[in-house]
Amino acid sequence: MADSFRTADEISISDVAQKAGVSVATVSRVLNGHTNVREPTREKVLAAVAASGYRINELARNLRTAESRMLLTMVPDFGNPFYAAIVRGIDSVARQNGYFMLLCDTGADPGRERSYFDLLRGRRADGAICLDPAAIQQALAEEAATLPWVACCEFDPAAGVPYVGIDNYQAAGDVVRYLLSQGHRKIALINSGRGYLYSRQRAEGYRNALSAAGIDADPAWQIDLDTLDYAAGESAARTLTRLRRNRSTAVFAVSDTLAIGVINGLRGVGLRVPDDMAVIGFDDIAVAAQIDPPLTTVAQPMRELGETAARLLLKRLREPTAHVPGVLLPHKLMIRRSA
Repeated sequence: MADSFRTADEISISDVAQKAGVSVATVSRVLNGHTNVREPTREKVLAAVAASGYRINELARNLRTAESRMLLTMVPDFGNPFYAAIVRGIDSVARQNGYFMLLCDTGADPGRERSYFDLLRGRRADGAICLDPAAIQQALAEEAATLPWVACCEFDPAAGVPYVGIDNYQAAGDVVRYLLSQGHRKIALINSGRGYLYSRQRAEGYRNALSAAGIDADPAWQIDLDTLDYAAGESAARTLTRLRRNRSTAVFAVSDTLAIGVINGLRGVGLRVPDDMAVIGFDDIAVAAQIDPPLTTVAQPMRELGETAARLLLKRLREPTAHVPGVLLPHKLMIRRSA
């Protein structure tokens, strides 16, 4: 009867094991985030932890294991909704494995990213997932090569760092080939800063797909920006509509935020989408299907990108000497009314 009145601090790991009907070792593996536990068993242990009120002494555990149980996620632009779904995927896998995630706003600044890597060096964080431009990753690759981190979305396969992303070259080619199939031959590209590897890959896919169709891309059709925000897309659309010669009939924007800005910009000068100009974006953020007209776009598996990045990082933490390969996930062209 006395057991009913014990506080959470007095409940032991053996009490949790007895309640869950498993061994103490199994409870320990679950609490320490090991993956060699069957999911039904893991759920049973976590339910027993919650029901008993058992509290993990994080400080004592961290001193024993030299682990912080903290994973860093370095994001270059908090304002871009593309990153939100990825971060949710990372956080989900981190929590399932007993880790906390710290979201780090780098602003695509190498100095700020370097300061976050200092947390790894000082063992105040166990690992990191980097979504910053490949140019910044390359600048830090030599000093960070021995640290546990993975690249997500932006990656350099030659850097020797595990990565997850999509085939941006192929995806851009798919967009152009679709527009060609719809009768468009004057296709504009609104791109982001050249510091991003994905922007260079998508530009190459765009140009090569046009070239394969016997079309030389007019330089006036290609606009490079240093931002992905809505206003920049709107401004780029106005620039395209001012062309008096050889004006494009379709626009491929390398992000949905830019594409939505383009639609607003075209509407502002009295042009209809897709009647006067077709528009295709990239990412398939949540709002893409809700605007008028709904946006045709390349869907990236955003949450899966985050989940995969977290799993790659956890594997690297569990097996520091193991080879952790890069992963390319599939994309999909979502056909809606804007093109």
